[in-house]
Amino acid sequence: MASRNFYVQLIFRVVLMALTALAFAFSAIELWYFSIVFSLIFLVGQVYSLITFINSTNRKIAYFFDAIRNEDFTLRFPEKVSIKSFKELNQSLNRVNSLIQEIHLEMQVREKYYQEILKQASIGIMTINEKGHILFANPTLEKLLNHSPLNHIKQIEQIDENLYSIFKNLKPFERKLFQLTNEREQTQLSLKSTPLTLDGKSLTLVVVQDINAELDEKEIESWIRLIRVLTHEIMNSITPITSISDSIIKYYSKDGEIASLKDLDDHKIKNTLKGLEVIKEQGGNLMEFVQSYRSLLSVPEPNRTIVKGKEFLGKIDVLMSTRLEEEQTNFTVRCSPEDLEFFIDEKQLTQVLINLCKNALQSVKEVESGQVQMKAGIDNDGRKYIEIMDNGPGIPPDLLDEIFVPFFTTKNEGTGIGLSLSKQVMQLHGGSLKVHSVPYGETIFRLNFA
Repeated sequence: MASRNFYVQLIFRVVLMALTALAFAFSAIELWYFSIVFSLIFLVGQVYSLITFINSTNRKIAYFFDAIRNEDFTLRFPEKVSIKSFKELNQSLNRVNSLIQEIHLEMQVREKYYQEILKQASIGIMTINEKGHILFANPTLEKLLNHSPLNHIKQIEQIDENLYSIFKNLKPFERKLFQLTNEREQTQLSLKSTPLTLDGKSLTLVVVQDINAELDEKEIESWIRLIRVLTHEIMNSITPITSISDSIIKYYSKDGEIASLKDLDDHKIKNTLKGLEVIKEQGGNLMEFVQSYRSLLSVPEPNRTIVKGKEFLGKIDVLMSTRLEEEQTNFTVRCSPEDLEFFIDEKQLTQVLINLCKNALQSVKEVESGQVQMKAGIDNDGRKYIEIMDNGPGIPPDLLDEIFVPFFTTKNEGTGIGLSLSKQVMQLHGGSLKVHSVPYGETIFRLNFA
């Protein structure tokens, strides 16, 4: 309504100015000097009135937007004016001002709510701009770093130079682990960065978490699994030894005393020899088990060199070809791009891939049209990988967390340390070994390289 009245008045003034200009032109032609002066003065007055009329409206709107920008909602326009269009315009501006004020107050409440959530969060949160200024750091982060207040990442250099170097060189979506040591305790920190843009400015959101509790929990869980497996293996070897030893003792003792030679017959002597052979065999198995444990604890540091991926996988293909059964299993190797290179210890990774390929071939042994594929490439994040995939029966979900536990095995043969050693070798290379399995679909062991 205000806009319509404004345009009506504007059109009326422009039409009146046009008529006055015509009158001035006609008077000039007819040389009516009095009419010329009068129409000119009237035209100038109309122009000045039009400019004043438009500027008054523009000034109101300009004042309105300046007040909004400065978050000043006390500005009120008078609604009791003689000009109806101005009255309606002022009323509209006041309504808009009240509405924006309500929204602003609601946003302030939400902002305080979110800030309180961030302050109470159990993880450290901070935002850094391109110049290294810390725009926000919640109390949890200041407590983790034992420094307050945090205004610039250079302050972190006073806490720990290595931690400062990590913060300074942290790339988008990068995750880092760091052990912070001070005079009170050691804290294992997990850092993750996420880029964001706010008001056209590039910022970095860094989340810092103390993972000591999680690590302790995982460590205890790993020890429990290891002890369970160790107990099972040792008991399997010790139980027959104890049972046979007890039987032999009964042969050579009577009423608590050593039996005489006349009480021994050929049957007892033969059973004694058989029992001693079983004890020797079980003792050898136990020694072999201990030796496997020692080998798990003494994996050497990798002697890494640059290895061409296609040639490396070709060697594994040749080594595994002797294990293929005729017309039962299809073993394929693929490397993309063909000039892919790895910085690895070739001997260690050869053993890892042989172990994984051997397991895959064994899993598809009873599968019709069994297939095993070894593939090397680069993922979307630019990381190099090698995958071993098969279409065997897969790994049950409840065993996925167990297969990397040392000495755990579902086979009748083997020590159960192959996957544990493989995972340890990948960790020494700065990478990881992951598994994904869909029962009777596909099983993929993936070697990710840093």
